[in-house]
Formats: sequence, structure tokens, C-alpha cells
Amino acid sequence: MTGLLDGRIAIVTGAGRGIGRAHALELARHGAKVVVNDFGVSLAGEGTDESPAAQVVGEIVAAGGEAVANGADVADFAAAEALIGQAVETYGGLDILVNNAGFVRDRMLVNTSEEEWDAVIRVHLKGHFATLRHAGAYWRAESKAGRQRDARVINTSSGAGLQGSIGQGTYSAAKAGIAGLTLVAAAEMARYGVTVNAIAPVAKTRMTEGAFDTSAMALPEDNSPVVAWLASEDARDVTGRVVEIDGSRITVENGWAHGPSADAGARWEAAEVGPALRKLLAEAPEPESVYGA
Repeated sequence: MTGLLDGRIAIVTGAGRGIGRAHALELARHGAKVVVNDFGVSLAGEGTDESPAAQVVGEIVAAGGEAVANGADVADFAAAEALIGQAVETYGGLDILVNNAGFVRDRMLVNTSEEEWDAVIRVHLKGHFATLRHAGAYWRAESKAGRQRDARVINTSSGAGLQGSIGQGTYSAAKAGIAGLTLVAAAEMARYGVTVNAIAPVAKTRMTEGAFDTSAMALPEDNSPVVAWLASEDARDVTGRVVEIDGSRITVENGWAHGPSADAGARWEAAEVGPALRKLLAEAPEPESVYGA
């Protein structure tokens, strides 16, 4: 164990397997007390089995750390509130929220059903919102009571959300939404002592093995040191950022930014738009390719 996160209290969602499991183990290794959340569903979000979270808790305790299991569906608003409450009641507070839970139901857009769309958006985007909303309410109350915590949120976006990914329209939309939510939460919650960042991890997991050639992909645990640092007190000046992690390479994503512009000084005429916009497009950098294009 190291002291980077000594005394800090963390929640990691979707922590029973893969990247979430690696995050929980890494935070505990650095001294955090961890609430290990996992709904225990399949890759497609079906069925429930609470054993993955308990298994990770067992690993943390065996290594000398402190952890408790939670089997909540993070996209259930009341269950997400209870998850935050469990951390506060068990350990006396909350300092770190790592939003990681999710699953995929990959389809080309014209083959995607309404149910598949709703399910993926629900677990990724609503699952991030619900925990962040209740954790934020707790941190706001603490701040107003004169007990402001040096708190951290680390959300999970994806290259699919930042650059797009063919066959993953629903997942890409959810992950893009998470990146946008991260920016807004960072701006709104700074007054309460909370930083909000996101990672875009690359790893060989259950989620990627069916979609890509994963033979050269990094391991889930290769992403977790970045999460541990972002969760530390040393990172209090870093917020509103998205960091892509691909094995040994970390990249700060630029995201949407204002590029070349033109001002007509009055309402544009449709015939004028084409020449003006084509000139601006020629001046702008080419967008990065969509994965799989």
C-alpha cells in the first residue's frame, strides 16, 4: 500500500470486472476505502449476480485494505442515492466517485432497436448522472455546513464518444454525452471543492473483445494509475478535462473548440453560405477518422 489516497473514501461503479475492478484495486492499494459497486449483469446488461462486487471486496481485504460491496443499479435514481449514502454511513463521508458502469449492445444504426438505444443510454448516461447528482448534493451540503471536502469525480467516456465508432452509434452517443456532462459538472461543482474529469480508456475487456481485435490492446489495470492520481489531493487544480489512456500513452483531448469563423454583419443569404463555409472548412483542421471507417 502507498499513501497517495490515505484516508480517502471512494465509490467505483461497475467495479466487479474489467476496468472497474482494476480501478477499485488500485485505489485501495493507495490507501482509499472503497465501496465496490456492481449490478452483476452480463455484457449486454441482462441478469443480476452480486458476486463480482463481493469477490473484489475479498481481494481488497485480503491485501490489507478496506472495502464493502454494493449491488445497486446505478441508473436507478433511488438506488444511486442509497449508494452515496452507504459510503457516508459506512466510512463517514465521500471523497471520490469513479463512474465506470456500462454495457454495450452494438448495432449499425439502421438495425438498432428502441429498446437497445434506451438500455445503453440509461446505464451509461443516466448512470453517470444519477450518482453524480446525489454525490454533488452531498458535497454541496458539506460545503454549506463548513465541512468542504477535497472531492473528485472521474467519469468514463470513450474514443467512441470523442471520435465516433462505426457499429456503436448508441454507445458513442452515450459516451459523448458523458464528456459533455463532465464539462458542465466541473464548472458547476467547483464552488463546492469538487473537480470533475473523465478518462477515455483503451483496454482488452469483455466490452471490447467482441468489437475489435484486442490482441495488442492494453490491460484494464493500465488505466487505473491515471484514475488514482486524478482522485488524489494533488490533482485539485485539474478539472473539466478528458484524458485518453492507451497503454503507456496518455493524451489530453481537445474536444470541441471554436475554429475559423466568418461574420456577414447581417442575416446570411443562403447563396452566400456555401462559399463562406467552404472557405472556413478549408482553413479548419480535418476531423479525426471515425473508428472503423
